[in-house]
Amino acid sequence: MAVKRFEDLLVWQKSQDLAVAIYSTFKDNKDFSFRDQIKRATVSISNNIAEGFDRNSNADFSRFLYFSLASNSEVRSMLYLSLRLGFINKLEVDKLIEKTNEISKMLHGLIKSIRN
Repeated sequence: MAVKRFEDLLVWQKSQDLAVAIYSTFKDNKDFSFRDQIKRATVSISNNIAEGFDRNSNADFSRFLYFSLASNSEVRSMLYLSLRLGFINKLEVDKLIEKTNEISKMLHGLIKSIRN
C-alpha cells in the first residue's frame, strides 16, 4: 500500500516528536540565538519531508529528504555543542542524539527506497 499523505510517514512523525522535545528542552535557554537556531533546524526536518512529499517527482522528494537529513545533522551538531556549553546534561543530550540517529537512518532508508 502506497503512502498517500506525508502525515502517515513514520519519519515525519518522529521528526515532529523531536521538534517538540527540542522546544521543551531549550525553552528556558537564555542564549536566544542558539535556542532559535536549534528550533529552526529541528522544525526544518519535518517541514522538508512534508514539502518534498507533495512534489511531482521522486527526484524532488529525494532532494527535500536530503535537506531534512542536513537539518537533522545540524540539530545533532548543536546538541553536542549544547553539552559542551553546559546547556543540557549528558543524559538529555544522549536521548536527543539517539532520536536524531534514528531519524537519520529512516531518512536514508526512505531516500534509498524512492530512488530504486
